[in-house]
Amino acid sequence: MRQATDRGTPAPDPVDVRLGARLAELRAEHGWSLGELAERSGVSRSTLSRAERAEISPTASMLNRLCAVYGRTMSQLLGEIEAEPALLVRAAEQQVWEDRASGFVRRSVSPPHTGLRGELVEGRLAAGADIAYDRPPVPGLEQHIWVLEGALDVTAQEAVRHLDAGDCLRLRVWGPTRFRCAGSGSARYVLAVVRP
Repeated sequence: MRQATDRGTPAPDPVDVRLGARLAELRAEHGWSLGELAERSGVSRSTLSRAERAEISPTASMLNRLCAVYGRTMSQLLGEIEAEPALLVRAAEQQVWEDRASGFVRRSVSPPHTGLRGELVEGRLAAGADIAYDRPPVPGLEQHIWVLEGALDVTAQEAVRHLDAGDCLRLRVWGPTRFRCAGSGSARYVLAVVRP
């Protein structure tokens, strides 16, 4: 959420500022120009520049593309912008990120740590929300999707699977995926992610 500055213009969200700085660091570590990263990720050069300067809040789809280029999961990337890893993260301190454009809210439940292979994420999709990822952040990523409330349609490997509350789907992600809130209300689910 953006806060107003003295001039009345919205101030960037602190999470967007840290995320933008980390994205700029990763690009510099690889020695890529904005144009080179745009070619690799399929995200326009101007959008990348605005995200690095925290002028915009990246969408889930954009972050997924960048994670794929950098070989990280979204939780790893978001964990890298935290101050220092903790063993315990209280509910009130868990990082929440929102893609306002798609109606997707993502809570990093697991304490962030770049050295671990598994992580838990809580996802919430507003009624009618539909998120498509054109590639996994890490090929062969193992996912367990457990629906807690509502209904979810998950598309992977050209198969659509309908999940109701209590259902759990396990899959390895090699290509495009899609998460769609299938019911008349919102959907809430747990995503357990295990890197290969």
